[in-house]
Amino acid sequence: MTIEVANESGVAGVDEERLSRLTRHVLDAMRVHPLAELSVVLVDEGPMTDLHVRWMDEPGPTDVLSFPMDELRPGGPGRTSEPGVLGDVIICPQVAQRQGETAGHGTRAEIDLLCTHGILHLLGFDHAEPEEHKEMFGLQAEILQSWAESEAAGPTGDERSR
Repeated sequence: MTIEVANESGVAGVDEERLSRLTRHVLDAMRVHPLAELSVVLVDEGPMTDLHVRWMDEPGPTDVLSFPMDELRPGGPGRTSEPGVLGDVIICPQVAQRQGETAGHGTRAEIDLLCTHGILHLLGFDHAEPEEHKEMFGLQAEILQSWAESEAAGPTGDERSR
């Protein structure tokens, strides 16, 4: 997988390597093809406001935006998705910080949540309807739980060699 993580926000303390590991974890959990490409970009409130106004026609900065490219879908049992360019996930750390404080779990956990949420949107999940909301947020919670468990366990031999 080609995963690019770029911190263009000017916010210090964003662990790009950790965010890349999370992204890989989410893509693996969703059985996305190993040749898929994904970009995660962290931007400050100005550029995020511009994107939010331009693409969603809503004022002010938002927390995360997803821009799908090849309309890839997750793989099913025993199979992976097709290869291709998944798209871009854009995250605003300043908004994540405020939301993380309000939620009581901090900025890093909020960025993890937003990144996972953005990737699920790239894979076609949505939460406009109650059933969609239940499915997407349930899946998001499962993936974040398995991510927390894998991080607590530490790197495996495979991960250390990357």
